[in-house]
Amino acid sequence: MINIYTNEEINKVKEAGKINKLAHEYLASLIKPGISTKYLDDEAGKFIESHGGIPASKGYEGYPCNICISINDEIVHGIAKEDVFLKEGDIITFDIMTKLDGYIADSATTWPVGKVNKEKEHLMYHTKKALYTGLKEVKAGVPLGNISARIQQYAEKHGLSVPHEIGGHGVGKDVHEDPFIPNYGKYGEGVILKSGMILAIEPMLVVGDRHVDVLDDDWTIVTHDGSNSAHFEHTIAVRDDGYEILTGE
Repeated sequence: MINIYTNEEINKVKEAGKINKLAHEYLASLIKPGISTKYLDDEAGKFIESHGGIPASKGYEGYPCNICISINDEIVHGIAKEDVFLKEGDIITFDIMTKLDGYIADSATTWPVGKVNKEKEHLMYHTKKALYTGLKEVKAGVPLGNISARIQQYAEKHGLSVPHEIGGHGVGKDVHEDPFIPNYGKYGEGVILKSGMILAIEPMLVVGDRHVDVLDDDWTIVTHDGSNSAHFEHTIAVRDDGYEILTGE
């Protein structure tokens, strides 16, 4: 079942989303070669809690960290570690879920560590563009598949691949709600969007082929061929005439 939220509930998700946006900006300011992902995760937890929120990833189905931190070929659900240090030329993704007053916002950003190569610049730029390209399809009355198809077409036009096993989802009261939102698909397919749906739209694109593996920690999803990945995500509310971003621009 896909939840339909009231404007009051949507505004509560938006308040959680404000913390998300600030947390992304704060963590980005800390990025530099030599710091550990565990340090960044600890800072994320302290930041979210200092703003009245709860890190919604912590403990979700046993996930051990405050946020998901993924580096280079790690696509999503990376686990922070004390002995993993950022290096010049890495790219790092923060996937943050904040719970506030019972409502959850979810967003992701990918950042360079120092100067990165042209391939990684291309990947980050076009993954972010794919997100906003997909969002152009969002409004009440539109099939969900239109978003997926638009993201896939944009990605492939720019030489990037779309993993099929992972994608966006509904969000609001729970971390993952219906519907699942793949980043590939066909126009005209899928459920019809309705005003009041809250969706996390999140292109996760890779430079190489689309196939993925899961590491022995049972969480971290990586590219099968070791190629780089980027991830951008917003939580949005479906409106009659378009969409409203709930996690800041």
